[in-house]
Amino acid sequence: MAQKIVPASARTSQIFGHQLKLMEMEQNQVEILSYFKRSPNLRLKASASPPGLTQEIIKNQQKSITESSSIYFSEMKQRFLRFKKDKYLENLSHYENLADIQAPKFMVIACADSRVCPSNILGFQPGEAFVVRNVANLVPPHENGPTETNAALEFAVNSLKVENILVIGHSRCGGINALISMQDDDNSSSYIKSWVVVGKPAKLRTKAAASDLSFDQQCRHCEKESINQSLQNLFSYPWIQDKVISGTLVIHGGYYDFTNCTFEKWTLEYDSSSSVDGGYCLRNREFWC
Repeated sequence: MAQKIVPASARTSQIFGHQLKLMEMEQNQVEILSYFKRSPNLRLKASASPPGLTQEIIKNQQKSITESSSIYFSEMKQRFLRFKKDKYLENLSHYENLADIQAPKFMVIACADSRVCPSNILGFQPGEAFVVRNVANLVPPHENGPTETNAALEFAVNSLKVENILVIGHSRCGGINALISMQDDDNSSSYIKSWVVVGKPAKLRTKAAASDLSFDQQCRHCEKESINQSLQNLFSYPWIQDKVISGTLVIHGGYYDFTNCTFEKWTLEYDSSSSVDGGYCLRNREFWC
């Protein structure tokens, strides 16, 4: 079936029009909710007379969200069709091969933060990297038991036979912010706090080395410290340590500063003859800017 090609200028106009419409809807929604919050008498009246103004505002909000989602998916559809035309069909044999088997050289453990997609930053193409993303790009130690992250590790290392594991942290990480902010006596049932506590050793080292720095500087210090903690935690998995020692697997750390668009990369090696830091040493540090 012939595909109708829409001129670039027309597509731009459509997308720009959609964005203007979306901004207008969001502004209207904010104004309605702001007025409602500023008017206690209105709130009292609405709550006393359902299905009155409160339900009407909820319906308008739901309608606005539905319309916004429709616009987003419309743009998403166009992106998918461009991907199919410009990449998938242009490299059909490659994608057909990927349908049968994958053999990535890298496993990447990155943060779930929407601003730091590793494929976008480092240009990974389909089939090149097996990627798992979680809050604050943490790797729990082996003794902590099963999680989605170490299940992915097991599959990538033992089944896919990846040759490299790359743990990527980033600037202004909300997960690390939560870790540094967490009080020692915090018994909260928060899922986030229950997860980021994996990085507590990195937090303790940060507090010991940078307690005189500002909160933001401590977070930045811990962002890098937690990457090294995750790299060391990788060695707690016997099947990872064995492969590193045998030379069939190499583990790396990376730090993406998206405020300056710089990338720092290093390798953590195991040296059984060294007693420093448990036999771990950092090598091959590079700074890309």
